[in-house]
Amino acid sequence: MSPSSDVSDEIPTADEVVTVEDVEAARERLADVVHRTPLDGSTTFAERSGAAAVGLKLENVQRTGSFKIRGAYNAMAQLSAEARERGVVAASAGNHAQGVALAGGLLDIDATIVVPEVTPAAKIDATRGYGAEVVVEGGDYERSYEHALELADEEELAFVHPFDDEHVIAGQGTVGLELFEQDPDVDTVLVSIGGGGLISGIATAAKAHDPSIRVVGVQPEGAAHAKPSLVGDEIHVLSNVDTVAEGIADARLLEKTFAVVRERVDDVVSVSDADIAVATALLAERAKTVAEAAGAAPVAALLSGAVDVEGERVAAVVSGGNANLTDHAELCRVGLERIGRYAEARLELARWPTVLGDVTDVVEERGAELDTLERARRTAADDLNRTPVRVGVEGSGPDHLRDALAALDALDGVSVVRNSLDTET
Repeated sequence: MSPSSDVSDEIPTADEVVTVEDVEAARERLADVVHRTPLDGSTTFAERSGAAAVGLKLENVQRTGSFKIRGAYNAMAQLSAEARERGVVAASAGNHAQGVALAGGLLDIDATIVVPEVTPAAKIDATRGYGAEVVVEGGDYERSYEHALELADEEELAFVHPFDDEHVIAGQGTVGLELFEQDPDVDTVLVSIGGGGLISGIATAAKAHDPSIRVVGVQPEGAAHAKPSLVGDEIHVLSNVDTVAEGIADARLLEKTFAVVRERVDDVVSVSDADIAVATALLAERAKTVAEAAGAAPVAALLSGAVDVEGERVAAVVSGGNANLTDHAELCRVGLERIGRYAEARLELARWPTVLGDVTDVVEERGAELDTLERARRTAADDLNRTPVRVGVEGSGPDHLRDALAALDALDGVSVVRNSLDTET
């Protein structure tokens, strides 16, 4: 795939794709279907970012765990009677699948979801639980997408696109209508960008509410296609994507989302996967919110300084919370490690296992928390007369952790061979 694709002469204007009237009509359709999700204020994030106020728009507590039900339902509710009778098909390995599946159940429309072979069983089960038929096809999403289009053509099914559809965009825009009612004076809105459906809808609502509202898109560095698209005024296509934020690991905008983004989105910034890990950890700790990596990206931009929000009222859209709990725990641990709140250390113990009690006691006496303690695999560099052990220690900051590790190193029969605080990342 080439690094960029020329914009077709057929690229529409933003108003030809979606207007605020379309978004308001979508809200009427969704009134009894979706939750009005909270805008949760965070003093912690305001202080850390320099903002006057920060609100978290919590779409992670939406039905199906993300905003996707809004666009899917709005699109499917407008199908003709004949199209409803035949059914719909979509391709997705995650949130869109569950949104289409639930919408199908609510509207009595048969839904078929094509997923790639790598899709976790839990996501397949969740999609089936909403009443959809799941077809596993292809080693990656692109092949699943192609197969879904083939099914749409062969069986005359309506294809529900995850983002490049005017009705889907309008449905996602209802997030913005709610947000601006909850905080009419917001200055800046931070929104993740994958294919661009969510930010297109929110930007449409924002500019209708107040043209001075700044709408900033956020992408992971490993999937940062939108900024080059805005700069070059053409759709930029990535040859590959590489990010922990799988929900926004898209390679490009498409024609409809590009049309809206280039007219209504003010800027796009990028954040590292490490920034996303920090945001995920702090959302869990400070906001008591489980966010998937894609949903944490706007908070990552806020906390990392990727966007200047000094003195502003800011809203960050936490777009989803469908995280695998093991992956979420690991991401949180990495986030704490990045801000010096967690350290791993390799110890050598002279008196295994009798000295383990001393190790535990010393860490607790220093006010730190021993997260893990396990025997490590011996290497050629290890002292053969000592037992290698790996420990994970959580504390209030780097100095606190260094104090705890120094106390361990001072114990009789214990040596701290190395630790992650002193390892450059």
